[in-house]
Amino acid sequence: MKPSPALSKMSFSRFASFLYLLSFVLLLQTVVGVDPLFHFCSSSEKFIDNGPYETNLNKLMGYLYLAAPPTGSGKGSVGQNHDQVNGLALCRGDVSNTDCKDCITEASTEIRKLCPDNKAAIVWYDHCLLKYSNMNFFGQVDYQNRFYMWNLNNVSYPTSFNQKTKELLSHLAQQGFVNQKMYAVGELELEESKKLYGLTQCTRDLSSSDCKKCLDDAISELPSCCDGKEGGRVVGGSCNIRYEIYPFLVNS
Repeated sequence: MKPSPALSKMSFSRFASFLYLLSFVLLLQTVVGVDPLFHFCSSSEKFIDNGPYETNLNKLMGYLYLAAPPTGSGKGSVGQNHDQVNGLALCRGDVSNTDCKDCITEASTEIRKLCPDNKAAIVWYDHCLLKYSNMNFFGQVDYQNRFYMWNLNNVSYPTSFNQKTKELLSHLAQQGFVNQKMYAVGELELEESKKLYGLTQCTRDLSSSDCKKCLDDAISELPSCCDGKEGGRVVGGSCNIRYEIYPFLVNS
C-alpha cells in the first residue's frame, strides 16, 4: 500500500478552501447528526489545548475527510516524535462517497466531544469508523477496542441457526480477506423462505492474513454475545462482522 501523501504538500489555498467547506459541513451536521454506536477514549494521556498535538490532530482530521471518501478508506500521520498523530477512517463498503464524507465529518466532531484532549480515541457509526492515536497502530490487529450488539429477539431453532450464521460469516471472511476492499456481503437461505444476511469488513491497513485472523477471532466471539439471537455484531478497531434476518445494506 502506498503511503498517504504528506499533508504539508497541499497548497495553502486548497487547504484554506477545505477549512471553509469543513466548517460549513460541520454546521449542517450539528442539525442532522446521528448518534455513534460506541466509542472508546483509548488513552489516559492528554494533550495541551491549542498545542502542537492538537494542531496535528486537526490537520489529520481534515486530511482523512478528503482522503477516505473516494475509496472508502484513508490513513495518515501528521507531526513528529511525541506530537505525531496517526489516524484511520473506514466507511462501510456499500455507502456512497457523500454518505462516507458525512459520516467522517460527524465522527471527527463527535469524538472530540466524547474524548476531549485524549491522545487516542475511536468511534463507530453504522456507516464509518474513525480512529486516531499517538501510537503507530497501522498493520496491527486491534483486539482491545471491541464491543458487541445483538437483537433482543431469539430464534426458535438456535442450534441450526447458529450453524448457518457461522457458515455464512466464515464464507464471507474467506471472500473478504482476499478482496481489495477487504469487504464482503452475502445471504443464505433459511427455513420457511427466510434469509440470513451477513457482512464482514477489515480496515485496509491490515495484511490479508491479519484480516483473516481478525475476522476468524470475531466469529469465534459470537457464542458469547449473540447465541440464538436474530441479529448480532462483533465490532472492533480492525474488523467487524454482522448478521441479520433482514436486509440492512444501502439499496438492499
